[in-house]
Amino acid sequence: MIPLRDENPTEIRPLVTLLLIALNVGVWFVVQGAGLPATLEASVWAFGSVPCEITGACPTEGLGSEAVWTSMFLHGSWGHLIGNMVFLWVFGNNIEDSMGHLRYLVFYMVCGAAAAYAHIYLSPLSPVPAVGASGAISGVMGAYILLYPRVRVHTFVPPFFFLYLPAFLLLGYWFAIQLFSGVVTLGPEAGEEGGVAVWAHVGGFVAGLVLIRIFEKRALTDAKRNKVRLPASEVARLEW
Repeated sequence: MIPLRDENPTEIRPLVTLLLIALNVGVWFVVQGAGLPATLEASVWAFGSVPCEITGACPTEGLGSEAVWTSMFLHGSWGHLIGNMVFLWVFGNNIEDSMGHLRYLVFYMVCGAAAAYAHIYLSPLSPVPAVGASGAISGVMGAYILLYPRVRVHTFVPPFFFLYLPAFLLLGYWFAIQLFSGVVTLGPEAGEEGGVAVWAHVGGFVAGLVLIRIFEKRALTDAKRNKVRLPASEVARLEW
């Protein structure tokens, strides 16, 4: 199911969400060669997060633990990038609108790191680099389902269907798939053959659920829930 837009208007310009999208797209073109095989592979090995390097189970040939931060701006394909950016735009602008620019940036990065370490913890021997913004975006989605569970999301279900789903149903369904997929892959050799790092998705989502109450600005979230327009001066005071 692909979210297209939500029925949750914003008051704060989503500057950080747009910046994050621009950074991810820029890295895809400049660092990853827009998917050219040799450049893509080199970038993933150079800047991707390799669990066994971070746990010390294998020699460090890349950035080691620093790759936790760089890996969240890399992607493995056009589809990977586009899918992540769609989810980031649909849900990220409202979370930024609920905490202001700086808090949102810190929240996004912390959720991304939590997602990476969840994957590392459950796949400590994996020599396969993990990349993608989906762990951090999962945190955004976890925050969204807690703050705005009943907001309707316009959703495309390929190949022909358009649905209007409450956020708790769409995001809850997505999380259930990630959790189930993670459970069936658990084992001593988890992650050694690559694939989707679903435990990063689970870890990021749970981090978002836990951290949103710390990072949100109640004046902003209460106004959104009650559909109250704040004065421009109040919005300007709260947006940073």
